[in-house]
Amino acid sequence: MGTTAKKEKYTYRDRELDWLRFNERVLQEAADKENPVLERLRFLAIFSSNLDEFFKVRISKLRQLKKVKRNIRKPLGLRPNKLLNTLLTEIDQQQQRFGNIFRGEILPELNENNIQLLSLEHYTEKQKFDLKEFFKQSVASKLTIIDSKDVSSDSLEEGALYIMARTKSSNKLLFVLVPTTEIGRFVEVPAEEGKQVYTYLEDVLKLNADLIFPEMEIAALFNIKISKDAELYLDDEWNGDWIELIYNSLSKRQKGQPTRLLYEQGMPKELQRKLRKRLELGKIDMLEGGRRHNFSDFMSLVDGINNAALKFKPFPPLKSLKFESAKSIFDLIAKKDRLLHFPYQDFRYIEDWLSEAATDAKVTTIHISLYRIAKKSRLTSALLEALDNGKQVTIFVEAKARFDEANNIRWGRRFEEKGAKVFYSFPNVKVHSKILHIERLEHGKPVGYAYIGTGNFNSKTAKVYCDHGLFTADEKITGDLAKVFRVLKREMLKPKLKRLLISPFNTRSSFENLIQREILNAENNKPASITAKMNSLEDKQMINCLYKASNAGVKIKLLIRGFCCLVPGIKGQSENIQVFSIVDRFLEHARVFHFHNNGEEELYMGSADWMTRNLDKRIEVITPILDEDIFAQLKDILNIQLNDNVKARIIGSESSNDYVKASPEGEKVRSQYEIYEYLKRF
Repeated sequence: MGTTAKKEKYTYRDRELDWLRFNERVLQEAADKENPVLERLRFLAIFSSNLDEFFKVRISKLRQLKKVKRNIRKPLGLRPNKLLNTLLTEIDQQQQRFGNIFRGEILPELNENNIQLLSLEHYTEKQKFDLKEFFKQSVASKLTIIDSKDVSSDSLEEGALYIMARTKSSNKLLFVLVPTTEIGRFVEVPAEEGKQVYTYLEDVLKLNADLIFPEMEIAALFNIKISKDAELYLDDEWNGDWIELIYNSLSKRQKGQPTRLLYEQGMPKELQRKLRKRLELGKIDMLEGGRRHNFSDFMSLVDGINNAALKFKPFPPLKSLKFESAKSIFDLIAKKDRLLHFPYQDFRYIEDWLSEAATDAKVTTIHISLYRIAKKSRLTSALLEALDNGKQVTIFVEAKARFDEANNIRWGRRFEEKGAKVFYSFPNVKVHSKILHIERLEHGKPVGYAYIGTGNFNSKTAKVYCDHGLFTADEKITGDLAKVFRVLKREMLKPKLKRLLISPFNTRSSFENLIQREILNAENNKPASITAKMNSLEDKQMINCLYKASNAGVKIKLLIRGFCCLVPGIKGQSENIQVFSIVDRFLEHARVFHFHNNGEEELYMGSADWMTRNLDKRIEVITPILDEDIFAQLKDILNIQLNDNVKARIIGSESSNDYVKASPEGEKVRSQYEIYEYLKRF
C-alpha cells in the first residue's frame, strides 16, 4: 500500500467487547418468537456454549495480561482490569436477559405443548418414588464424592457440574460430580399419554441426598461449575518429539488457571467465602449464576425430543445433478471446475471422491490436511482403504486445533500405523487450510486434482456450517497446491505461487494489492467496490486498508458473522463501509472476497479470515474462482445474503445489532432459505 505524509487517526472496536455483540445476536435468535420454541432453546444452548469458550480462552488471556508488570502494560495501552470489569458487567446483563427468555417465555411455551421441565420442588410423591428407584438402579454406582480436605481447583474437572453439600453439624463441605457424561443431563419422568416430562440429573441427586450421605445431616446443597484456561501451558521447548509433549500435556488442561466459578443463586456470602478460600480463588473468579449451569446440555434435550412442529422444517441435503450422474468424479472434475455448498448440498460427494480414489488403480498419491477430524467417518475410512490398496497417503494433522488435539493425534497415530506419512503442526504455526490433492497417472503422465474448501473435512459440522468447496484440475492451482504440501512436508521453505494466496506467504500482500487497485480506480473516477464475507475482522493493517479505500470512494460491503474491529459509518474514516451480520439456523462459516476491478471482476474463497493469525501465523489457502459458471453462482449467493432482510443485522457505528427491515411493499428475503431454493437448480 502507498504511504501517506501523516499518520491517520483511526478508531477500532475492542475485539472482546465486539465478540459479546456477536453472542448478543445469538441471544436475539433465542428471543425471536418467529423461531420454533425448541430452536429457541437450542440458541440458548449455543449462547451458553459460546460463553463458556469465551471464559476459557478470552477471559483467561486477560487474566494472564493482569500478571504483566504495569510498566510494561502501560506503553502498550493494555488495561486488562478495566476491560475485564466492563466485560463481566455486560455478561451479567446478557445472563439476566437469558434467564428472562428461558423462564418467562420458553418454559411456558414448552408447557403449552405438553413438554414439561420439572424442578425438584415440583415433584409429586409418585415422581419422587420413581426417581428414587431410578437413582438406586442407574445413578448411585456412578457417583464420585470429593471430601473438602481433598478438593482444590485442580481436582475439579473443567466444565463439569458439581453439587456442593454442607453438613449441618460440622459445617463440612463435600462435592459430588454429577455424572452427566454417563447418564445424560436430563432424565425422562413417566407421564400420562401425550405428555413428555423431564427433570435435571442434579435434582435427582439432591432428592437422594439422604442416600448419597447416609450418616450425615445436610444443611445446604448448591450447584457449582468451574471454567479453566484452555491454554495448554506448553513450555517453549521444541527439542525432541514435541507432539508427545502436546499429547502428554493434554491432562494439564484440567489444571489450567480457573477463569470462572459459577455458583447457584442464593448461596450465602459466608458459604461463598468458604468455597473461595477452599479453592484458592479470587473474588473476581466467583460469579453468581442462575439455578442451572451448563446450559449447553440443552442441545441434547432438543435433539432428543421428537416433535417436528416445534423445530425448523427439515432441509435434507440437496443432490448435485452433476455429481449424481457422474460415473467417475475424476472425469467430472477433469471436464470442468465444480463447486459444492454445505450444508445445502451433500457432504458425501467428498467422501465418494476419496472412496473412488482409494480403489482407482490410476491414483498414485493422496495428500490431505485435517484440522478437525471426526471420530468416525467415511472420509477416514477411505483414507485407510487407500493405504490398504498401496496408495501413497500423506496426511497433515493439526495437533493444536483447540479442544480437538487428543482426537486428532489419535487419528494421526492410527494413520501412521497403517503406513501413511503423517506430519504434525509446526511449533509456532497452525495449519488451518482445508485442502486435498490427488495425483493420478493418466496416459503415462501424472495429473493433479485438487479440493480447496472453506470448512473442515468433517461430515458432522458440514450439516450445520455454511461452507463452499472447489474441485479443480486447473494445472496452475493443482501445481500451487502441490507446493503447499511440500511446505507442510518440510521439503520447501517458500513456494513460488502462480494462482493461490497462501498464508503466511502472499495472502496479506495480495489482498492489499487488490484493495489498492480499487482505490486507484476510485481515484480515477472508475467504478470501485469490495464485498468481503468472513467470520471475523480484526487485523488493523487490513482495516486501515479498508478505511483508506472508503476515503477514496470505494463502496465496501462486509458480511461478518462474528466480531468486527472495524467501525463503519464514521465520516472521514468509513462512511462508505457497511457491515452486515447473519445469524440463523446454520452457522455462516465461508470466506469469500469479491473485487469489482473496473468490471473485470475477481472472486476468491478459502479458509482465511482477515485476522492477524490467519494472515501471518497460519497456513491458509485462498483460491481464485476461474470458472465463469461457478463465479456467477458464488456471486449470486453473496448477493442473496446482502439482500437478507429477515436474519441480517446491520452493524452500526455504535455496535448496534438492528435487524435489516424489509420495506412494506418488498418481499422478505431469508438468505439461508433462499440459497437452499436457488441451489435446487444445480
